[in-house]
Amino acid sequence: MTEKEMLKMSIEEFDRLQDYMLSCDKDSEAYAKMKRRYTALKVILTASGINLTEIDYIKE
Repeated sequence: MTEKEMLKMSIEEFDRLQDYMLSCDKDSEAYAKMKRRYTALKVILTASGINLTEIDYIKE
């Protein structure tokens, strides 16, 4: 898998994960687990030079 394909997959996962987060209660265990993945993806994408301004709906 190329770096470009990996970044594409990470962006798609980041977007999909945010949809799930928006649809559940912030106090739930599921939200806490998704938040950990959200943070990890945000770090990976930012370190890869991806501007998250337009695609970060959660902004936490």
